[in-house]
Amino acid sequence: MNEQTINQQHTQILLLIHEKRLKEALYQLESYFWQCSDWNLKNRFEQIQLAYSYMLQYMQEGIADPERKKLYAKIQADTLEVTDQIRLLYLDQQSNHLYHEYRRKQAFVGSNQPQIEKMRLVLESFTDDLAVSCLLNEQHQNEVLMRHEETQKLLFIHTWTNSSWNLTEAEQAKAMLASELVQENDLCLFVSAVTMSLLACFDVRKLLCLFDAYQHSNVQISQRGLVGMAFVLHRYADRLKLYPEIENRLASISEAKPLDEDLMLIQRQILLCQETEKIDKKMREEIIPEMMKNVSSIRNMKFGFEESDEEKDDRNPDWQGIFDTPGLGDKLREMNELQMEGADVNMSTFSALKGFPFFRELHHWFYPFDRKHSSVIKQSKERGGENDFMDIIMQSGLFCNNDKYSLFFIMQNFPQSQRDMVFSQLIEQADGLTDQSKLDVMKKFNDRPTTVSNQYLHDLYRFYKLNQRRMEFNDIFKEKIRLYQVPVLKDLLYHPDFLLNLAHYHLSKEHWVETTELYETVLTMDNRPEITDEFYQRLGYALQKQGRRQEAIAAYLKADTIKPDNVWTNRRLATCYRLTGKFAEALAYYRKVEETAPENKNTVYYIAHCLAELQQYDDALNYFFKLDFLENNSLKAWRGIAWCSFVQGKHEQATKYYEKIIENKPLPIDFLNAGHSYWVSKNMVKAIAMYSKAAELSEGRDLFIETFKKDVPFLIDQGIAKDDIPLMIDLI
Repeated sequence: MNEQTINQQHTQILLLIHEKRLKEALYQLESYFWQCSDWNLKNRFEQIQLAYSYMLQYMQEGIADPERKKLYAKIQADTLEVTDQIRLLYLDQQSNHLYHEYRRKQAFVGSNQPQIEKMRLVLESFTDDLAVSCLLNEQHQNEVLMRHEETQKLLFIHTWTNSSWNLTEAEQAKAMLASELVQENDLCLFVSAVTMSLLACFDVRKLLCLFDAYQHSNVQISQRGLVGMAFVLHRYADRLKLYPEIENRLASISEAKPLDEDLMLIQRQILLCQETEKIDKKMREEIIPEMMKNVSSIRNMKFGFEESDEEKDDRNPDWQGIFDTPGLGDKLREMNELQMEGADVNMSTFSALKGFPFFRELHHWFYPFDRKHSSVIKQSKERGGENDFMDIIMQSGLFCNNDKYSLFFIMQNFPQSQRDMVFSQLIEQADGLTDQSKLDVMKKFNDRPTTVSNQYLHDLYRFYKLNQRRMEFNDIFKEKIRLYQVPVLKDLLYHPDFLLNLAHYHLSKEHWVETTELYETVLTMDNRPEITDEFYQRLGYALQKQGRRQEAIAAYLKADTIKPDNVWTNRRLATCYRLTGKFAEALAYYRKVEETAPENKNTVYYIAHCLAELQQYDDALNYFFKLDFLENNSLKAWRGIAWCSFVQGKHEQATKYYEKIIENKPLPIDFLNAGHSYWVSKNMVKAIAMYSKAAELSEGRDLFIETFKKDVPFLIDQGIAKDDIPLMIDLI
């Protein structure tokens, strides 16, 4: 079997198990086993077959079994685990992925491979060994460092590639996390290895280990455990119910810690990470170029932005905290706000700086920045204040660990003159960062759980997007992660507060489909809070942005019922009715908006538009003239005046305004309408010239003819003979 066949058969068997077609699954799994050389695994499979056959036999004989449901779940879980293991066994023989290369090496080493306990003892002795080596010589210090780092690598590889812990290994892992002598960075690496192992193959004992990590007193370790939990619970959502120990453990954890709040935060941070490509594009195409244009006067930039598109921002200003502040012209502030929100603004800067030898080792992508790492010590040179300031940068929570290594290595490779220039600029821009009070504030910021988890997610994002062997991993950030839909988390997260919070977040990021789904889900819940007008406003807005205007109208009407005469709601209703061709209804709501802002140019224009569509041309003309008064050289007003004049037979006035339009910024439709006006005025030469220009500017002959024919009824009303129309088209 090749890799594709192995994975397809594995997927098919998993599907049968989840659909509770267990007999079919066992039948297919039996054929999957025909080349299996692992007798222990074969024996386990035969035990599953035997247990299930007995269960079916007892049921056939009508024997009551109160434990049948639990036993069936256990057989399902065991079958899933055996299916996973046989897949890995076959892939070990076929795949050239690094994961399977290491597993082949581990199998070759066999019983001589290091145990977690042995590696823990080496790691525990590191601090004392390093202290002693510093009193001896540099060679001895290097030996201590290399032994420590080699143990780190072995620990990562051994944990990552061990697809199923036994009871002894699970206890050793628990002892590793409980050790007070193992360094924080080593434990962080261990937790990441457990996470990566779980993402490769499910193992309930490793998941319980992540629960232990989440409950660790050290924030760096606990946040890695939390992120790992979130990813694993998402990926294996459909099998977790088969393990009672998982639900029991989650229940006990939630009594001791605010697990629901922590998972809500992680859910939002993951969503923000999935926005990185958009942010990266914005950084490259907008923010950085704008900053470069203004770099000479960066300290004198003034805030303020004049919005040119009057209807670009149609969001409700009453929705406090839902949308970011619009209209910021200062790109530096915009970048800072993105960064403070937790957005990954550094991806574009550091994505090209992952070619250093350090990143060729897979485990280095997960290792916290460490001044004691040999790669750092080797390139680090004492430079007085420069070195101190480098320490400050490396302690900053504004860079993830992965980027700190990139920054350090690139700085070490700069010529001295460039290093001095960069450091002087950094020190100048830091503006007193070395002040102790500011350092204390920065340290508190760096130690916040939200900062730690966010930076760790950025590390993981870089691993999945930038490491040299990234194609060998299923990118978790490409998956739709919805923790509230994970069955074992339903009691924790599937409640209105969580869903509303998440809906508001999706709304702020303009994820219209997700916003709609969440708001509509809340509406179906029995324990939902009182629904406000703002709820229906937001739902309507998300629907409107998807082009679902009829549904948006229904939501806006409910908002209007709860809180009548809200200007924003009336404006949205008017817009949706107008865009669905219901001009009488649209006009009614525009009239309501007009009562509060009679001089608003957009309102005046759309009232005129609706009146014209309703063939109330005298009233429409009055509003178009009002718009022309309010807005100098208004092409919109002129087009309205010209058309209404044309259909009312005021041909001289129509021609006058079309000539004004054509002298400014005419569109193809303006030339077409001007042609109509000249034709009904008996000016054939100019009519043909205008029509020809319209045809020339149109996107194809067919489109021009189609547009022309829509106006035929108006031409006939103005005295043009029906038989002359095909002739005019041929003349054009």
